Amino acid sequence: MINNADGERAELHRIIWRIANDLRGSVDGWDFKSYVLGMLFYRFISENLVGYLNERQRRVGDVEFDYARLSDSEAEVGRATTVDEKGFYILPTELFMNLRTRARHDDNLNETLSQIFRNIEGSAIGTDSENDMKGLFADLDVNSNKLGVTVNQRNEKLVKILDAIGDLPLGKEGEFSQNTIDLFGDAYEYLMTMYASAAGKSGGEFFTPQEVSELLAQIAVEGKKEVNKVYDPACGSGSLLLKFAKVLGRDSVRQGFFGQEINLTTYNLCRINMFLHDINFEKFDIAHGDTLIDPAHIDDEPFEAIVSNPPYSIKWEGKNNPLLINDPRYAPAGVLAPPSKADLAFTMHILSWLAVSGTAAIVEFPGVLYRGGAEQKIRQYLIDNNYVDAVIQLPSDLFFGTSIATCIIVLKKSKRDNAILLIDASAEFVRSGNKNELLPKHQQKILNAFTERKDVEYFARLVDHNEIAENDYNIAVSSYVEEEDTREPIDIQALNAEIVEIVERQAELRTKIDAIVSDLEG
Repeated sequence: MINNADGERAELHRIIWRIANDLRGSVDGWDFKSYVLGMLFYRFISENLVGYLNERQRRVGDVEFDYARLSDSEAEVGRATTVDEKGFYILPTELFMNLRTRARHDDNLNETLSQIFRNIEGSAIGTDSENDMKGLFADLDVNSNKLGVTVNQRNEKLVKILDAIGDLPLGKEGEFSQNTIDLFGDAYEYLMTMYASAAGKSGGEFFTPQEVSELLAQIAVEGKKEVNKVYDPACGSGSLLLKFAKVLGRDSVRQGFFGQEINLTTYNLCRINMFLHDINFEKFDIAHGDTLIDPAHIDDEPFEAIVSNPPYSIKWEGKNNPLLINDPRYAPAGVLAPPSKADLAFTMHILSWLAVSGTAAIVEFPGVLYRGGAEQKIRQYLIDNNYVDAVIQLPSDLFFGTSIATCIIVLKKSKRDNAILLIDASAEFVRSGNKNELLPKHQQKILNAFTERKDVEYFARLVDHNEIAENDYNIAVSSYVEEEDTREPIDIQALNAEIVEIVERQAELRTKIDAIVSDLEG
């Protein structure tokens, strides 16, 4: 039976995708995402600000107050206080809902929007939220030829986008907590999923499927009701980080959500995602840059929960940069990850940033479990120092852009035993469209095995450190967990009877052939 939230979500998804496809016309969906997502963000922060300011005035007795109806000069009085609290400011005339009402009559709509976006970002300059707001509208190019070859054509398309986003059933202004689902956040995640699916590999580079994100978050906080803060060193669109808000609750991540992303466009998407999930600027710190070479948050307190789906086997400087071997993140292993495969460089970085009481859950390319050379030496360091808590083999074809069967490596600095739990979840999926999917029952089976930490025939095995050392530090799950034989049992009696019948038939045919040969020779 579908509950109200599921029904509401399904209807919202149907409307969103129809609108997104109707709007884009001849523009590639991957390119067009910036317009749909950017306008969705513009609407959200406008409604969020109005709701926040109206509620603030109601608390002091002004029940008739409506920020959206103020003049810009009246609104200026509260700018400084509001920026301190919300991180940005939008004048009433520049709010999404007010701009939309006059948009079709504005011959310079593209320039009007461009100025509004500059003003919103500019409202944070010189404040604590400056870096959180800077560049958020950079990918929403209202003067692009993708919208039309003339100004009129571009403005017509912009009006259609404003109207379509404005018509989305996303609840009343400022009443986000009263919705049965996180409407803006859910809309954003759905669009990201659809665009990633359509984009193939390029989509997969920035997006982790929701069910995998949730599984990683649940593993990272297993046994805990709150953590100091959460971190992802290759955070993409931020979907992994935001799953902690769902699993623990937003207020149970005390110091907030931290991450780093090398791709500028994806970095912008991540910060937008934070706002759309109603994470205020002081509760997130997303940095732009190369985590492996120029890490952010280096002076921060270690993280109690880390999740990541780093890019698989990408190139990095490695031994070609003589300074890296002395980097305190990589030096303990005595060797660097190969320049052609940065997977375990991310792993070592994550271990370095992990709190003593923390847990990290990392999606890895399966080759890191068994490849030799430098990677074997890094595995040996991790295993000999008892940092590897579990390895979980996932099904193939879960991720956008690749069909390989990935795995999860779980790291801890404070383990309760000297063994590694190996879980074979390769068969835990259903086929959904053109991808495999982990259902809640599959996630729960994996979590139960992870929590109970004991042998389960054909599914999980707790392997002592010494056995792994004797196996050259190979931690591929298939090397330790026996695969169940699902073939039908053989009926020996029936098989013998079939063989007898075949032999008799063979003798009969041979007799007939001999007779034919004799006739030919005679």
